Amino acid sequence: MKVTLSALDTSESSFTPLVVIELAQDVKEETKEWLKNRIIARKKDGGAQLLFRPLLSKYEKETLENQNLYLIGASKTRLLLGAEAVGLVKECNDNTMRAFTYGTRQNFKGFHDNNDDFLTMAECQFIIKHELENLRARDEQMIPGYPQAKLYPGKSLLRRLLTSGIVVQVFPLHDNEALKKLEDTWYTRFTLKYQPIDSIRGYFGETIALYFGFLEYFTFALIPMAVIGLPYYLFVWEDYDKYVIFASFNLIWSTVILEVWKRGCANMTYRWGTLVMKRQFEEPRPGFHGVLGINAVTGREEPLYSSYKRQLRIYLVSLPFVCLCLYFSLYVMMIYFDMEDWALSLHEDSGSEWTSVLLYVPSIIYAIVIEIMNRLYRYAAEFLTSWENHRLESAYQNHLVLKVLVFNFLNCFASLFYIAFVLKDMKLLRQSLATLLITSQILNQIVESLLPYWLQRKHGVRVKRRVQALKADIDATLYEQVILEKEMGTYLGTFDDYLELFLQFGYVSLFSCVYPLAAAFAVLNNFTEVNSDALKMCRVFKRPFAEPSASIGVWQLAFETMSVISVVTNCALIGMSPQVNAVFPESKTDLILIVVAVEHALLALKFILAFAIPDKPRHIQIKLARLEFESLEALKQQVTREKKPKS
Repeated sequence: MKVTLSALDTSESSFTPLVVIELAQDVKEETKEWLKNRIIARKKDGGAQLLFRPLLSKYEKETLENQNLYLIGASKTRLLLGAEAVGLVKECNDNTMRAFTYGTRQNFKGFHDNNDDFLTMAECQFIIKHELENLRARDEQMIPGYPQAKLYPGKSLLRRLLTSGIVVQVFPLHDNEALKKLEDTWYTRFTLKYQPIDSIRGYFGETIALYFGFLEYFTFALIPMAVIGLPYYLFVWEDYDKYVIFASFNLIWSTVILEVWKRGCANMTYRWGTLVMKRQFEEPRPGFHGVLGINAVTGREEPLYSSYKRQLRIYLVSLPFVCLCLYFSLYVMMIYFDMEDWALSLHEDSGSEWTSVLLYVPSIIYAIVIEIMNRLYRYAAEFLTSWENHRLESAYQNHLVLKVLVFNFLNCFASLFYIAFVLKDMKLLRQSLATLLITSQILNQIVESLLPYWLQRKHGVRVKRRVQALKADIDATLYEQVILEKEMGTYLGTFDDYLELFLQFGYVSLFSCVYPLAAAFAVLNNFTEVNSDALKMCRVFKRPFAEPSASIGVWQLAFETMSVISVVTNCALIGMSPQVNAVFPESKTDLILIVVAVEHALLALKFILAFAIPDKPRHIQIKLARLEFESLEALKQQVTREKKPKS
């Protein structure tokens, strides 16, 4: 029997809460009632057909401080129909991956009518988020009670409520029992083991799981570099001419690990279903604004903004600002070199142990200043990118990533390039590279994980005391959980986490022939990074909504670009070595030509390796081709049936 959305009941008084909506304290009652009705209304009437109830009853609100918190859930059938609507891909009984449909649900592996675990909690929360975001205005001209919050047909109600400040936040709830099981297998026991990537994906979704999968893969990929670099550091420290072999290995290594990752990523995302998941049409991002008009693609009314105006903002404002920031970064770098000269002259004059320690102080101060400048610039870049008014979230992210990567690359590595190719001081290069790498790793661990965790623990103690002091007859456990989680920080995505790995990759690969110990420090940092990031996700931030992903996106290109730059850098460093210069004592032109030729040959080798190693394993390619063939055959049969004359 076919089940339709109109047959579902949305009046269940007791359900498992999956998502929390927090409204502003002064929201009018008519607005609350209108929002509730739109959420629980049937789909055919323009609603989301979800389950909805306040966290506190009317009596409890009078007893406790008034909390405008509401719980959202859905029936099992509603979630399954929602899974079909968002295009979730699941494994069938014949081991193929197919888009889930409610009508063929019995064909999918692990599905039973009494099985509540077919959809993960992360998938259920993603479905609810999708349904809430697709609540659209019909004939309303404004949000009831707020005439200044204008609406037009097709406008996402949730996005308008968020931008108007009526809805403060929407966040998914943790499942404390499932979270405890995940923590026990993930980070609470400090043992050397693989992460439970599939369990992370089931709880946090594919985007978070891919980050942790890449972090683990990158850490293990660094081990050969660390093992080879350690004896070079211990036995041939001053004779850096012998690092030619190490640098050559680095060049091949940086290419191979990125290509192998793409294959491993394809394996994971095929198993999860996101590799074959249909890409949905992107809606305008929440901050996008413009003059109302008709979208030429969808035919719907939505804000339109001239791309010409956007380009003017980018080239006349954003670009000059980024260049000014880059100039300021270089100015700070020159101040750092003045400090280095001062510390060196002071040490040469006195020669004491105290002044030998002082030699590292300028690098430490500069490393701290770099971290501060990176974070301040990040806020400015976010403001500028938002002001550029990009229509799509993907365009916004691409422009933001470009701005941040350019500044961070120059800010973190400009001093090292200056020391290597202008000052040509290899001893200072080793010292600066070691100080910058170690200091940045320590600062990131403190700022990103330890400090937020300590603050969250203090807040948790205050919430527990407040709940224990309550005399009202309420579900104290749920109330405590919601109040605690709503005050947690919001996880802003994997951007900063990937950026940290990108910079670390630069420290390891760009100047490997000068400081081969960098890989060892990176491995040690990443083993602790896995645990600190896991702690951050589980105990410091709100649970993020799951987001389906098929790859690490633009970061794959960023890492590949860094590996190309590392070829040029290492070839230039090798060409500057006394051993290579001794081969061409008279003709520097011949030396330069040979170095450029070797560099081009190595780049060609990189691209040949990238071409020779397929992005997807052969068995995945065959399965994807079979799915495409079956889709085309099904489309042909459908067209044939439609053309067949009716009798």
